[in-house]
Amino acid sequence: MAHHLHKGDLPEGLFAGSESVAIDSETMGLRLGRDPLCVVQLSCGDGDAHIVQLDRPGYDAPVLKKLLTAPEILKIFHFGRFDIAMFQLHLRVVTTPVYCTKIASKLARTYTDRHGLKDVTRELLGIDISKAQQSSDWGANRLSPEQLSYAASDVLNLHTLKSRLDDMLVREGRMEFAKACFDFLPHRAALDVGGWDEIDIFAHG
Repeated sequence: MAHHLHKGDLPEGLFAGSESVAIDSETMGLRLGRDPLCVVQLSCGDGDAHIVQLDRPGYDAPVLKKLLTAPEILKIFHFGRFDIAMFQLHLRVVTTPVYCTKIASKLARTYTDRHGLKDVTRELLGIDISKAQQSSDWGANRLSPEQLSYAASDVLNLHTLKSRLDDMLVREGRMEFAKACFDFLPHRAALDVGGWDEIDIFAHG
């Protein structure tokens, strides 16, 4: 298990032949339009994580952008709504096709309201991940070893989580619900970017 730091963009051909890639991002905060995208971390499920420290504000990362939009590669997120919105806003790409383990958890694990990555990973995989570096300076010129390890931990288990959650979704007869939600997710992210982030467009009021 290793993590690899890349400056500005991914190396060409790194995920060639991959059917799915786990993806997460780190930002300077959680507010669209105010807080910049700083880091994108990825794993194809082989135990290695690749961490891209983006060049801001130009975000010239053609290889990463090509991967995010590749129709043959499934992008696996946890709470993908935020990451996909950040990619739309800063990288100017629509990420698709996508899978979100948080949405899958909410549809499959209806016996709990604990759907954070730490909670889902602990219950389904028996692995404790640390969130100590979540609120650190991701815009720094040099990322610390602790930050790199944290970034890697957010993607290394997503493939296995997807497999476990898929089993639960099938068992409960909710896979079609999940697929419909995943298909809508880039549109939900676009609504966030467009200013409908706090509005339930399906509500009566």
